[in-house]
Amino acid sequence: MAENNVLDIQHISISFPGVKALDDVSFSIERGTVHALVGENGAGKSSLIKILAGVYHEDAGNIILNGKPVKFKTPHDAQLEGISVVHQDFKLSEPLTVTENIFLGRLLYKRGLVDWKAMKKKAQALLEELNINIDVDEVVSNLSVAKKQIIEICRAINVNADILVMDEPSATLTVKEQEIMFDIVRKLNRQGMTVIYISHRLEEVFDLAHNVTVLRDGRHVETLPTSQVDRKKLISLMVGRELDNEYPKETVEIGEVLLEVKGLCRKGVLENISFHVRKGEILGIAGLVGSGRTETARAVLGIDKIDNGEITWKSNPVVLKSFKNAIKSGMGLVPEDRKLQGLVQILPVKENITMVSMDQIITRGVVRPSLENKHSRQYVEKLRISTPSLETEAQYLSGGNQQKVVIAKWLMQQSDVIFMDEPTRGVDVGAKVEIYLLMNEMVRQGKAVVMISSELPEILGMSDRIMVMHDGRMVGEFNRKEATQEAIMSLCV
Repeated sequence: MAENNVLDIQHISISFPGVKALDDVSFSIERGTVHALVGENGAGKSSLIKILAGVYHEDAGNIILNGKPVKFKTPHDAQLEGISVVHQDFKLSEPLTVTENIFLGRLLYKRGLVDWKAMKKKAQALLEELNINIDVDEVVSNLSVAKKQIIEICRAINVNADILVMDEPSATLTVKEQEIMFDIVRKLNRQGMTVIYISHRLEEVFDLAHNVTVLRDGRHVETLPTSQVDRKKLISLMVGRELDNEYPKETVEIGEVLLEVKGLCRKGVLENISFHVRKGEILGIAGLVGSGRTETARAVLGIDKIDNGEITWKSNPVVLKSFKNAIKSGMGLVPEDRKLQGLVQILPVKENITMVSMDQIITRGVVRPSLENKHSRQYVEKLRISTPSLETEAQYLSGGNQQKVVIAKWLMQQSDVIFMDEPTRGVDVGAKVEIYLLMNEMVRQGKAVVMISSELPEILGMSDRIMVMHDGRMVGEFNRKEATQEAIMSLCV
């Protein structure tokens, strides 16, 4: 072990039913650095950090921390040794205050009573140290996503952590919020903290990290300084092949209007939204978080009630009183939060794929397992969904494969217009390209895609037209040739 290494991971392996998550993984992390951990969904990143956090126990191998072997039986053991994790899914208790969350599970006492004064004082000091202004008495449920992320960080470093593991910390943040979070990472690092940073956004890796480790299929591929690798090389290390085009948009003949929306209004949320989407077209909707993009999709699909507006479907005026009506008409939704809204995580892959197309697997009022298996297997193979079996619960798939299951659900339903809200959020670069290719296939078949995305390169790379929203209004529209990142951002803000 080199003297400057804070952590040495030696020959770590761990298996779960049907899959070897980590296979003889070894690499080192230098003290006082930001060390990025990258790889495709299913590469083993989450399994590794859960071992470091004491959630999982390795089958083989050793963890050397500050020169000595350690074994973590529980997350508390890892925290005692100075390792804290900021998880992608917040672990906050939202009805409690900021102070209560920061000290959750480790209250301060004075003469046998909870010392609220001391906890508030320390919570305030932690926030001030990060140059963040948040009321320590505020209830967490009232905070923005970005501020909740900051409370997670404060909670993690409140245990005198030497190593902070951050799992996809920017996934749900706006551009401005991301910059605040990046400043916090840099500040903590300047103070001597080692940060293990996991992200699918490679621009963040090059912006923040000193070194990067690539995992692929549960194996260590390479660890090297970020200064010695470019984006193209890093992607090839992650996916195991050259990726010539990150945005493989195909030119498809665009046909008649499938869906037209005029004057859509929802008080306090949407104002006079009008747009159309044609057969064979990908319509991108750009805008900052809170601009009304998701709310527009929900209103059109009958999920949220509208006050005014007209919806025309295949030249016929329609009134979509519910999402069920929209589905029957031929519309679908790949939602922003696949885990909460797109999947039933405890159900098998096959049931998630077939759940909106029950008429195809039911005969005489009875679900036919043979039909269910036949149809779901067809889409697992077509979309190259990596799953141990059709019976595997959706919760055990990687993020990219979960997203493919959601898409498969609407392909089986043969939806003509599919709204895709943040279709590649939390998805690795290889799986992103596979999702883009699926979008190409949809429009080749004469379907239309309405893509809502916070990633402007994605919007610019895959859209035929781009609609820009701000504060519940449509503020501009560009065709593919005239759209630029600067022009779109100027309207977004």
